[in-house]
Amino acid sequence: MRQVHGVSERRACRALGQHRSTQRKIPQGQPDEERLTDDIIELARKYGRYGYRMITGMLNQSGWHVNHKRVERIWRREGLKVPQKQPKKGRLWLNDGSCVRLRPERRNHVWSYDFVQDRTHDGRIFRTLNIIDEFTKEALTIRVDRKLNSTDVVDALTDLFILRGPPEFIRSDNGPEFIAEKVRDWIAAVGAKTAFIEPGSPWENGYCESFNARFRDELLNGEIFFSLREAQILIEQWRRHYNTVRPHSALGYRPPAPESFIPMDQRPVMH
Repeated sequence: MRQVHGVSERRACRALGQHRSTQRKIPQGQPDEERLTDDIIELARKYGRYGYRMITGMLNQSGWHVNHKRVERIWRREGLKVPQKQPKKGRLWLNDGSCVRLRPERRNHVWSYDFVQDRTHDGRIFRTLNIIDEFTKEALTIRVDRKLNSTDVVDALTDLFILRGPPEFIRSDNGPEFIAEKVRDWIAAVGAKTAFIEPGSPWENGYCESFNARFRDELLNGEIFFSLREAQILIEQWRRHYNTVRPHSALGYRPPAPESFIPMDQRPVMH
């Protein structure tokens, strides 16, 4: 210090309000810092729309035991950017001033379905039929085809009913594919109740809207599909990842339907 600035170490530390020991002790950091940083960067590169809390959830699933504060510190130090938050949405209200609010309370209580539209590389339109369990947040199925209608809704729900049994409520929008009489009659016949939007009486469908937003943001907006078959394969891969790997904030940063497995790489290795 004296050789460079002509000021003693004691005087410089007094002026800066620092203890002299800080000039002699070299910060070491934790022994696993470099490996943790590499894993954070790898996950951030692979899942570019995930923030540090989502990355923390994925790290802990893979065998790490870290809190979000440590991950955030490394995240900011490495210059990683947190995705922008989704804007808040207001509730929908009935004409009489009451708020429609059917809340899921258990598995198979309320399912929602909706359509999402996109295009393959040649400009041709394809649609997806997304069906989710609102309580578990699980994407039960995503059916992909050039055209989808009420018959496809019934077929997809039939397959799920065989595997899981019917839910108590099925919630959907008020497009022609949803309010078709055959869909209403079929759902009633299997013992479920419909929650359609009736004219002049909208209800909140935030669960499916939230899923659709993530589906588009994390997959559709970042992929070029050169064929319908490619779209079907990649979308099914994303659905499985969403259910078994992707952390969900509403579930304590755990995935909706995690697979039971023992990681081959038991991290971290402490000596």
